[in-house]
Amino acid sequence: MSIEALHLRKTFGHLAAVDDLSLTIPPGEIYGLVGADGAGKTTTMRLLCGALKADSGETRVCGFDVARQTEKAREQIGYLSQRFSLYEDLTVLENIRFFAEVRGLKPDEWYPRSMEILEFVGLADFKDRFAGQLSGGMKQKLGLASALVTRPKVLLLDEPTTGVDPVTRQDFWQLIIRLVSQPRLPNPELSNIESRVSVLISTPYMDEAARCHRVGFMRQGQLVAEGTPGELRSLLDGQILELRGSPLTEIRHLAADVEGVENVQAFGDRLHLRVMQGQAGAVGQSLPERIQAAGGTLVSLRPLPPTLEDVFIMLSAEGR
Repeated sequence: MSIEALHLRKTFGHLAAVDDLSLTIPPGEIYGLVGADGAGKTTTMRLLCGALKADSGETRVCGFDVARQTEKAREQIGYLSQRFSLYEDLTVLENIRFFAEVRGLKPDEWYPRSMEILEFVGLADFKDRFAGQLSGGMKQKLGLASALVTRPKVLLLDEPTTGVDPVTRQDFWQLIIRLVSQPRLPNPELSNIESRVSVLISTPYMDEAARCHRVGFMRQGQLVAEGTPGELRSLLDGQILELRGSPLTEIRHLAADVEGVENVQAFGDRLHLRVMQGQAGAVGQSLPERIQAAGGTLVSLRPLPPTLEDVFIMLSAEGR
């Protein structure tokens, strides 16, 4: 396994930021970590890379114990934090050079490697531009390039696309997918899968979570659900109805009061109703009558395949 975390716990005062969390990520996998703000995602990342010391539990990165073999474990990791943490008064290439030399790479190693990475992330033409003059998306690409310069086996990406435009998010994800789809280094002793980079990425965007091989949902420091995007969506099979009508505010209140309806959320000009298991038919019969009796207009009421947003809302609501 690229990452093995067993029963991790980290408290700050009386708050358990991470509570009995276990996680395994094999080579070549993109694992998405999702959850509301304060769920413990960033603390988990910091525990895995050794930036924080766990109160209990153990973590291994590529076989190295993070607590006892910290430097060896860190050599396997590339880490990109939420905030831009590079040097704005250095150029793009100087930033990468700094991180390369800190890790002990010599000029004949870091320079060709840096140019290769800059070409990969699309920053080769900007190598002499000061980091402070880059756009938000370009800064994140520079952060990724700096994390890749030592050829890590594991990438920890903490909400790397927050605040960037949709096109840049798409570009960033194409880079991630290319990273895990190709062998990291030619090695006849390893299979293609074993030699691939593993990625643990936290994200607030459910469309990004849907791109991951597996997704873990954190709530109050605990991993409360885990699986492929399809497996997580199946938790709500047959429980989502889409309601369109007017006036939207009034029919939302009407829907929330119908027996069997657990939750109502607005999605643009329509509503998503989460109903109890086996209650979709009953709700579909009683709700149109209520809307008509209240003078509202029903455009459509139909079953809908659940989305990860629906699952996210359901799991968050369970915590409250």
